[in-house]
Amino acid sequence: MHYRFWLSLALALILAACGSGDASRRIDPEQIQHLRNRQVTVQGFAAVGVGGVSAARQAAIDDAIAQAARTLADRDPGAMSTSEVKVVDEWQDQDGYHVQALVMLSAQKSCNAPYRKRIVATGFPAMNPYQISGTETQDLFGGIPREIGNLLMERGDFIAYNLTDSSLYVRPDLAPEIPASGGFSGNVILDIAKRHNAQLVLSGIIRDFRVESTEYVRGAGVLAELKSAMRDYVGRRSIGIDVFMHDGFTGALLFQHRYTDSIIGDVNLPSGYNVGSERFEDTPSGHKIGDIVRQASQDIADLFSCYPFSARVIRTELGRITIGAGAQDKIKVGDRFMVYSAGFADSAGLGYTDPIGILSIAEVGPSMAAGSLEQNARTLVRPGDWVRSFTTY
Repeated sequence: MHYRFWLSLALALILAACGSGDASRRIDPEQIQHLRNRQVTVQGFAAVGVGGVSAARQAAIDDAIAQAARTLADRDPGAMSTSEVKVVDEWQDQDGYHVQALVMLSAQKSCNAPYRKRIVATGFPAMNPYQISGTETQDLFGGIPREIGNLLMERGDFIAYNLTDSSLYVRPDLAPEIPASGGFSGNVILDIAKRHNAQLVLSGIIRDFRVESTEYVRGAGVLAELKSAMRDYVGRRSIGIDVFMHDGFTGALLFQHRYTDSIIGDVNLPSGYNVGSERFEDTPSGHKIGDIVRQASQDIADLFSCYPFSARVIRTELGRITIGAGAQDKIKVGDRFMVYSAGFADSAGLGYTDPIGILSIAEVGPSMAAGSLEQNARTLVRPGDWVRSFTTY
């Protein structure tokens, strides 16, 4: 029962306080109060549905965490994310599954992501192409998303694929809207994600890259022409880059942010300088763009590192279900995923609405894994259906 947990916790605190003769190492009352403000005991509940007891248990834990987050947010607005969850009691009755849990929140936003999420990076077109002269680098279109993907890869929580030679936006001025061309506009995103077996689709536009003179050029003749030519090298340049992230299973826009900055001085980006290279970073404009790339990758990592992992069912045969993710995605034998029906094409935007059962992984290859459902499903699993991760405690 849960009272044993509290008795053990009290004993541990007493032993810790008495085990040292150094008064300076005793527990500070203010620290104890701070810990109390960041932990709470709550009960969670979920009905037992098609996913069985395992899915109901996880849903009950999620319910307890949600209740704890609301309670602790009132006590300590600095508490940002769950750092520890301890199930101290659990039981099942005719109504469903119940858990009692001790939840502690942390001010840190990061987590240890169990799986790597696949991202397709598409090109960032310029809304005003004339703002990038022919004597400057032409790598911004593909280089900015490529480097965002590279930085995400370096973190170890993502796998990035480059599709930076193409763009989602025929009309960059309308981004992130994708005008329909005889159908649901989100199909463009869904098609790209499906072809590359990705969970997320990165896109963006270079909204502003104009050069403004720091002085008015007057008169005519050689001197005026020289001043005019110098405007590309000694001037003011504004930078505005929009970054978007779409869900590859629903087409939903999950992330949208505009990054802006400006440079005064040498604003030129010479031809042949590639984004991310040392000589690119050595230029004032390149360094500012590099800062934006680093900030965008950090923002995306903060938001999506702890995001649930999803993958597609690519083959079903005699009860054996194969998904398009494997060892490179950190999947291991014994891992379990909830299976969802993709439904009809016109309902793709509804998301994860129809659970089928729980898939248990029995075989893992480099880029694929296979297993079977833990119990009989209501409907058949088909290629194109989805699996999604859930955390176990």
